[in-house]
This record gives sequence, C-alpha cells and structure tokens, in this order.
Amino acid sequence: MRETYSPELVEAEVQAKWKAQDVYRAVEHALDASGHEKPKYYVCSMLPYPSGKLHMGHVRNYTLNDVLYRYRRMCGDNVMTPMGWDSFGLPAENAALAKKVPPAQWTYANIADMKSQMAPLGLAFDWSREVTTCKPEYYRWNQWIFLQMLKRGIAYRKTQVVNWDPVDQTVLANEQVIDGRGWRSGAVVERKEIPGYYLGITQYAQELLDDIDKLDGWPDQVRAMQRHWIGRSEGVDFAFPYTLEGEEHQLRVYTTRADTIMGVTFVAVAAEHPLAKYAAKSDPAVAAFVAECAKGSVSEADMATKEKKGIKTNLTVRHPITGADVPVWVGNYVLMTYGEGAVMGVPAHDERDFSFAKRYGIEIRQAVNLDGVPEFTTDHWQEWYGDKTLNPYCVNSGKYDGLHFHEAIDAIAADLKAKGLGEKHVQFRLRDWSISRQRYWGTPIPMINCPKCGAVPVPEEDLPVVLPENEIPDGSGNPLAKDPAFLNVTCPKCGGPAQRETDTMDTFVDSSWYFMRYCSPDCDTAMVDSRNDYWNPMDQYIGGIEHAVLHLLYARFWTKVMRDLGLVKFDEPFKRLFTQGMLCAEAFYRELPDGHIRWYYPDEIEVKTDEKGRPTGAISKEDGQPVKSAGIQKMSKSKCNVVEPRDIIKKYGADTARTFVMFAGPPDQSAAWSNAGAEGTFRFLRRLWSWTYSKRDELASAGAFDPKTATSDQKSLRRSLYQNVAQATADLDRMQYNTVVSAAMKMMNEIDSFKDDGSAGSAALLRESLSLLLRVLYPLAPHITTSLWDELGYVKELGEIIDSPWPKVDPEALAADEIQLVVQVNGKLRGRIMVAPDASREEIEKTALADADVSRFLGDTPVKKVIIVPKRLVNIVAPAPKA
Repeated sequence: MRETYSPELVEAEVQAKWKAQDVYRAVEHALDASGHEKPKYYVCSMLPYPSGKLHMGHVRNYTLNDVLYRYRRMCGDNVMTPMGWDSFGLPAENAALAKKVPPAQWTYANIADMKSQMAPLGLAFDWSREVTTCKPEYYRWNQWIFLQMLKRGIAYRKTQVVNWDPVDQTVLANEQVIDGRGWRSGAVVERKEIPGYYLGITQYAQELLDDIDKLDGWPDQVRAMQRHWIGRSEGVDFAFPYTLEGEEHQLRVYTTRADTIMGVTFVAVAAEHPLAKYAAKSDPAVAAFVAECAKGSVSEADMATKEKKGIKTNLTVRHPITGADVPVWVGNYVLMTYGEGAVMGVPAHDERDFSFAKRYGIEIRQAVNLDGVPEFTTDHWQEWYGDKTLNPYCVNSGKYDGLHFHEAIDAIAADLKAKGLGEKHVQFRLRDWSISRQRYWGTPIPMINCPKCGAVPVPEEDLPVVLPENEIPDGSGNPLAKDPAFLNVTCPKCGGPAQRETDTMDTFVDSSWYFMRYCSPDCDTAMVDSRNDYWNPMDQYIGGIEHAVLHLLYARFWTKVMRDLGLVKFDEPFKRLFTQGMLCAEAFYRELPDGHIRWYYPDEIEVKTDEKGRPTGAISKEDGQPVKSAGIQKMSKSKCNVVEPRDIIKKYGADTARTFVMFAGPPDQSAAWSNAGAEGTFRFLRRLWSWTYSKRDELASAGAFDPKTATSDQKSLRRSLYQNVAQATADLDRMQYNTVVSAAMKMMNEIDSFKDDGSAGSAALLRESLSLLLRVLYPLAPHITTSLWDELGYVKELGEIIDSPWPKVDPEALAADEIQLVVQVNGKLRGRIMVAPDASREEIEKTALADADVSRFLGDTPVKKVIIVPKRLVNIVAPAPKA
C-alpha cells in the first residue's frame, strides 16, 4: 500500500480492474449467490445532447445516477444504467453552418470527446447498450412506428401555420423568434401555411390526465405541470350559423362560459381563417390587416402578451339562440391552432374581450350578475366577471334569467342541441403533436410524394430511409430538397417518378422511447423485445425540471401507443422521477466600449482577498485590470463560468469531484461550486487514506470483533457508527446524498478519535468500523474505497466492494448502556447524570439527588417535588435553595 494518496494512480488501477472484469455489463434475470433471481432495478439519466464539452454540472447529474446504481447493487438488486446520445437536432446544423462541416462529422466527434471526458469519472454505464439516435439502426424504428400510427389514424397530415423565416427558408420554433425576427437571419418572420405531419396525442389526453394519479413517485410540481399542460375543461361546443353566397355554413366555437352566451356582441376569427380570407378579397383594409398578422410568431405566449388588434369585416353570423346578426372581426390574438380558429366575444365577462371592445367601440352587454357586487358599468373591468366559481346568475338573457351557472349551461346546451347547433363537450388545452421539421439533421419522414397518388408511405421492407450524412447546410433551406440522390424516387404505388418527403421528425420523437431501446439495443427485428419487459417500467428516472412537460408527456404518450400496438405491457414508463437542481458558479465579466459584454473563464481571472481570505474583487490575468462579478449563476458556456471536470480531476481526482458535487447541497436544489469546498473534500479523502495506511498492519491481521466483550468506549464507537449508517441508509433511499457525505465524514472523525489501546479487540473493532465507512462512502467515491477494500483483504470476507452487502444496522449496537439526563433545580440547569435506559423513577430520583453538583446547590433545603421527563430531564422543585 502506498504511503501517500495518489488519486491518479488509484483511479487508473481501479478502473483497469473494472474494465478487465466488465463489471457494469447488465444481464437479465441475474441470480444471487444462493441461486435466487435478484430483483431488477433500472436507473437512468435523461439522454444528453453531445455538445462536446462536459462541465461539473454534468458531473453532478451523472453522479446522482451513479450513486444510486452502486447503492442499489449493494442492496442486492440487479441494476442497469445505460448511456446514449440525443444526437439529432438544430445545434448540429448551426455548428455545421459555422464550421462548414457536415453535422454528422461534428456530432460523432463530440460523442467521442464526451465519452473520453466521462471515462475518468468511473461512471457505472453499461456501454454495451449505447444508443445513438442519429444512426439508422435506431431511427429506422422511428420510421416504422410512424407508419403503424399512420395506419391507425394516430399519425396524419394537415396544413399547419408556422413561423417562417423567408431568408433561411425554414420553419422556426417559437423561441427562435426574437422581437418578430428570425434569431439567425434577422428577417421579419412570416406566418405561413404549409402541410405537415401530426401525431394524435389528444386521442390519449384523458388517459394521460387520469394516469397522473398513478405517478406517486413523481414530484408534485411536475405532476401539476403535466395536468396544466393537458388542461382538461368542460364546456359547450356550438356554432354561429351564417349564409355565404347562398350556402349555409357554421362558425364553430368552444366556451366554458355558455352562461354568458346572451352577452355575445361580436365573434373574432384568426387571420388564417377562411372567413378572414374571404373578407380580404373584397376589402383592402382587411387584406392589409391579414397581411400584417402574417408577420410575427404563432406562439400562445406571444399572443397573450402582444397588443390586441382587430378589424371589422363586412360579414356577420347569426346568434344561435336569438338569431340576431353578430359582426365578424379578424383578431390578431386568435390562433388558428386553437379549436377552429374562432372565439365568441363577450366583453362584459371576459377581460381580453372587454379591452378589445373598449378599443373599437363594440357594444358591452351584461349577461350575468352576482349579488352584493357594484352595479354593472362599462367604464372598467370587474374581476368577478371572469370567476365562474362565484356561481353568478343570468340577467338580460330572456328565458335563462335567474338561472345560476350550472343550471344556465345545462339549459343553454340543451337548447343548442335541440337546434342542432351545439352540445356539451370536453376539451383539452393539449394540441396534437406537430412532428414535421423543415430541417436536414433529423429522422427522415418515411413518405413519398407522388404527383398521381399523393402522399404514399414508404414500404416497411424499404426501411430505413437513410439520411445522407455528407450534407453541409448553407442557411438557404433544407439541403435534402437539393439532393437528387435522396429526393428522386419511384412511387411504390404506381411506379411513376416521385419525390421523398424532405421534412424530418421533431427530435422529441428520438427521446420518447430511447430508454426502451437501451433494453434491447441489438434487436434488428423489432423496436424492442422481451428484455424490455424485464427492465421496464423504469424504476428511477433522473433529469432536469426543464423537461417536466414536453419530453415526459411525449414519452408517456409514446409508451401508450407502443402498448396499444402490442409492443409493451405497461402503461407508464417511469415509476419514480427525480429532478435535480443546477450547479452554479460565480461569473465574471467586463463591459466593453462598444456596449458588448465579455465574460471570463475561471482560469482567466484572479480573485483578490483581504487578510482574512475574504474576496475583495477580481482582475483579468491578461491585463491586470478589474473585472466585475455577476454573482452566482447557473454554469453555462455563454457566461464562461463552467468548471471543467478535466481540470478538477487532474488536480484532485475523480472521487473528489464526485463527492464534492454531491456534498455541495441537496441534489434537488441548486448548489454553488467552490474550489475551497473541493479542496476540503480532497483533504477528507487524503485523511482516510493516511489513517488507513498508519493502521494497515493491525487492520489487515485483525480478526472479527465480538460485541459481547466490548468496553464502554468500544460500544460508544459502534453506536455512533451505526447511527450514521442508519442516517446514510435513509438519505440514500430518499436521494439526499449531501448528508450521506456528512455521515461518512462523521464516521471518519469517530474512528480517528477512538482511543486504540492496542488490544486485539480494538484492532478488530477498527477493522469492522473501516468496513462500515468504506461501504457508506463507496457509492460516492468508488475508486479510493475499492482500493482500500482490496488492500485490507475485505474481499475474502465480504466479496468485491461493488457487490458487498450494504451494512445492516445492528440494533444491539444502537442500544446505549447509559443515557444522560439533565438535572434542573426550579427549572435551572444544575447538573447532568448517567442512568440505565430502563432505570426506574426511584433510581433516577435517587441518582439525581446524590449528584455532587445538585447536592452542593440544594444543601439542606427540603425537596418539595421531583418531576421526571423520561429520557430527557429531572426537575427538582425546592424552596429558596442556597446560593
């Protein structure tokens, strides 16, 4: 055993051992030493994007996963934790534009680089199950299941209104539209109607909502976010009839406030609605307004905050109850993707409609009232109008006058149904999933567009439709549309010339089922096989709160579709979900003369401190001039406040990096990186090594400890150690790893302060104690603990530490021979006594009164009463004790 702790040597040796033994390869139906099948445990971190660089924030995320893997394995489970790459997507195309290289080249280089950065951390990934979503052997199954959904009507094609960048010739996501312009080109964004493919997630909306109640292993916050996103509401779907060029039509709307129907004074349609287009043909003002609306994004968030504008058309529809004419307006706040792109305007009882009506002088007509509120006025909006929980009643509503909320809705819905114009309806905020992306770097949609046959599915035997990997985007649109080798094909239906679909799938498709492919990565005859039924549903999923809605919702939907296709036997993919907090670090910057901001990497600045070591400022090493602190910020490349694991591992070792990022704070909360904290963790590990080295001979030769012969000091040590084992066990079960590190540090302190009398009993106890400490610390610092475990020969007794049994708390060790009680006289502390845990009241009272400190204070004063609080204190009541 080396005298000095060398993380570099220790970690290299231990990792070589792990590699030689292939210790992390997971197999199904593994048996324990007795021949019984182990319970399976599947733990997985969310699929990372191969950006190229790891920082300590990534280390924190993957160490969370790794600690749980090692702990559950020690508990006797058959554990699997795989790793892969979410490798399609826009960042690769952006990088390709900047570097003028194919996205494939950039992506594969980043994967190799990130794997090399992960390797020194000793993470327990089963790399034999690695999944890379941009490889044909993976995305062929995206294409295959798309075709199955198409057959069943879950996948379909329709025209969609999108954000269109006229310069880059591509669709932009809502977050890529900044102040109405494309984020990269700066061009004014246009709304454009183009055909695209959708997945009918709304067909599963009610089940997705109901099954949230089954997710009791998920954070309440995430479950609430899912419920809100699905957004179930009960209302009335009805129509405003109208006549156009001699033909009867219906303008359909949906409302949860049918009780206000008699207060409708206008209807508003989206700029893309057929009525808006019709009105624009004969009215230049409407045409101009429709053209103006075509500029800008189509996100609900933007619509909610933008200024509400509209224009009146020369069209009217008929009120479904009264038959009165209702004017049709075009509103910039109405989304074509919401229902059928139309809303009823009730300005007296809707805040947005009220503002719109006030702006354009539209009638404001009261339709509901509430006792005890101010008299109705059109001067200002009153909050209660929009609150249906107050149970308002109808006024100015003819036959419905006096009916309260639910009664009014029932009556109005019944009348609308009798007229054939409407009925009660459940609606969801959730919209069907648009998967078409006018991008190159993604899964090709397996469709062929034939001028004779229309859109024709690619035959299953021709899958995968392989994406060419040598294209280099130039910013002028999808390069697939310019590649004859990819584009031009023969129609599988008529045999005539046709073209492939050049849209690719949304990358959320890739991440919706990768965790299942981990279970059967080499299966080439199906998406998944029976191994998936063994491992799934997943026991513990770990990832960021930013994925609480879309990724998790899509994965749940995808699982239910696979179930209905007979591919899986479970309803929900993840039993438990843990959302980790961010790792943060101080960021430094300088304002430049041209108004830009330059951010500095940690190694580019020098922090100045006072005589007590407190920071007083910072300077740039480059020029010695001051830089400003932006405070503690989330680690990000944009702010240059990333701490790279390579640097930390080189200086302190992987075990220090792993242990400190767990010690920095509760894993579900944000925590700040600290170089001083890392240094302190390194000192702790070095101290463990040094102490073990100093005791190596007696530890190696010591026998088993016999608790029956234990002295008082030995019992005290064992009690303290097992108390910390109990704490660590509870904290590991609830994934609060920062306090597990605390428990290990306390154990080290107790062991180090134990007075070794040189006896065989003491040596045996220290050997047992170190065994406990190493196993508690192992999930966090697996290299140093494995090395010390091997050096001291624990393998012969308990096997390799990776599969050694998690220490069970010895109840006898926790039992104390004596307990301490506080002794008070008239409520003031006067002494402390030691008694047996089961001492009688008489024995406690006698011991308290005999205590020298208490006796000295009482003197000859008679005792009136003795109050005993079991296992806590004794209070002696006596008149006027002597000083």
